[in-house]
Amino acid sequence: MRILVTGGSGFIGSNLCELLVSQGYDVLCVDNNYSSRKSNIYHLLDKRNFEFLRHDITFPLYVEVDKIYHLACPASPVHYQRDPVFTTKTCVHGSINMLGLAKRLKCPILLTSTSEVYGDPEISPQDESYKGSVNPIGVRSCYDEGKRCAETLFFDYYRQHNLDIKVARIFNTYGPKMAVNDGRVVSNFIVNALRNQDLVINGDGFQTRSFCYISDTISGLVKLMLSDNTGPINIGNPNEITVNELASNIIQLTKSKSKIVFSKGLPDDPSRRCPDITQANNQLDWKPGVGLIPGLISTINYFKLIT
Repeated sequence: MRILVTGGSGFIGSNLCELLVSQGYDVLCVDNNYSSRKSNIYHLLDKRNFEFLRHDITFPLYVEVDKIYHLACPASPVHYQRDPVFTTKTCVHGSINMLGLAKRLKCPILLTSTSEVYGDPEISPQDESYKGSVNPIGVRSCYDEGKRCAETLFFDYYRQHNLDIKVARIFNTYGPKMAVNDGRVVSNFIVNALRNQDLVINGDGFQTRSFCYISDTISGLVKLMLSDNTGPINIGNPNEITVNELASNIIQLTKSKSKIVFSKGLPDDPSRRCPDITQANNQLDWKPGVGLIPGLISTINYFKLIT
């Protein structure tokens, strides 16, 4: 079986490729390396069942595969706000191209959507029936609304063409192969702590996040692909923590001399982010197994090697 992974040299994509290769699948990794690093997949390039193709999915792709994991899209604010029009094009044109490919091949296709489709939620935890509270014209909208449109396209192809789709709404994920400069809160805090630099919190730090370790997120995606479920399904860790607590934990684990400082809050930054994973638990028999502290220790050890 040959599996296509778009965005395959990114943080989540490269970890997914690594797992699929280890399971014996033929893996075609497609990425334009706009926000990812080819170094994430260097160790796979000599594997007989792995192939890398540099390609921008906003243009059509003509390949033969049996399954498609569609992950391609800048996912951190630093990257998706750098060229917001391109981010929207990747979400919309890229999804149309991948759905067209899946339709021609009559193969299943999985979209990695995001918790950002819920916007700044008015309820917590967020379950899949919640329609969200999203600003359609803000600085984050290229990603938030882009992913919402991608979900719309997936379900329209499902209804109109009976396409075998799966939609995963991924919540904050962290772990090895994160980029040093990706702007995500976990990587920012760890890198600064290792350098004994200030940990800058945007806002008062009482906003919450729920952090899922990469191996748990990947296992959720694979279980969804192997299921008959279309989704959308939340894939995330339901244990909520404030950004202040996260910063304190990282300083303690790194034995850093860093100090916590506060900066102006970011536009449309969600005040709470916590998934309801009842559907994932009941329908996929999935729940995260890696606790925050062990996951942070593993991630800190990774950054010690690359910074």
